[in-house]
Amino acid sequence: MLPKEKTPPRTSLSDLTVLVHGRPKIGKSSMCSQAPGALFIATEAGLNSLEVFQVPVSTWERFLEVCREVAEGKHNFKTVIVDTLDNAYRMCSEHVCAKHKIEHESDLGYGKGFSLVNSEFHRVLNKLSLLPYGLFLVSHSQEKEIETRAGKRTRIVPSLPEKARQMVLGMADIILYCDVETVVGPDGKPRERRVMRTKPTETYEAGDRTGRLPDVLDLDYAKFAQAFAGGQVQQMPGLKDLEGAKGAEGTQPQAQPESARTPAPSETSAPESKPRATDEQVREFEALVADLKVPPETVKQRLAHLGVEDPRGLSAGDMESVLSKLRAAKARRSAGSHEGKE
Repeated sequence: MLPKEKTPPRTSLSDLTVLVHGRPKIGKSSMCSQAPGALFIATEAGLNSLEVFQVPVSTWERFLEVCREVAEGKHNFKTVIVDTLDNAYRMCSEHVCAKHKIEHESDLGYGKGFSLVNSEFHRVLNKLSLLPYGLFLVSHSQEKEIETRAGKRTRIVPSLPEKARQMVLGMADIILYCDVETVVGPDGKPRERRVMRTKPTETYEAGDRTGRLPDVLDLDYAKFAQAFAGGQVQQMPGLKDLEGAKGAEGTQPQAQPESARTPAPSETSAPESKPRATDEQVREFEALVADLKVPPETVKQRLAHLGVEDPRGLSAGDMESVLSKLRAAKARRSAGSHEGKE
């Protein structure tokens, strides 16, 4: 039966999927351990210094068993933490290879092995994300060289294979990049501050679909939860419903009421002085829009919702958020196409 009422936004962390990535030993697991009713599905060692509820997992079969136990609901846990997602994917790959009696995904040819692994990985994570518990997915980070029309650049992203990474990025409501920044202490000397970054940039992967979080937070669950609970929802920039991405998203663009449109800088009394989108960002935007075959009218409509007529009018941060969604749409569109060895 089709719905008769709109679904309200989810305002509880227990309803969301959060991807946490960063370098080893920066404090990802410690932060997640502070979540209420936390249960770790531990796919690798690294929790020895923490007093937590954990289930060590070394095979995909055991991972499935734990997921089934969680789904039964005969427990008091409220948050499920997969630590790490990287090892979970490796176990999934080994499971699929053993099932089909091959040594590597590429042995099946025409990308079939990779497709089988990614399908199984998505099937299980998707079911886990639909359970009535908070879901934290922990991953290490890696520097990845990305080719653009303007040249190559390096970006810090979760250390999963490309297709799996794009799948998880599309699934996550919040993407937290754990980082270290240098600040001046009370004594005037520089010190390190461990933080979580929530907005995407050209140099690292992050994101916040809820619009509730500030750009930077201390690497502390209590402050994260407090910021989420007290945050005011803002209209998030992006072209999520572009017609050109219909094959990947399965949705049609929907017009927004005029009252929901983000006002242009000239319509506000105190416009923010943010740096404009770079020429490189604009070129990548135009290339992605062309590749996804987005109708010009749709592009015009979505830009209008962001308060601009031309992509050059977007701030660098808003443009990067748009690009992140377009890159994900492109990756999802090609998920079923020929895959080479990753």
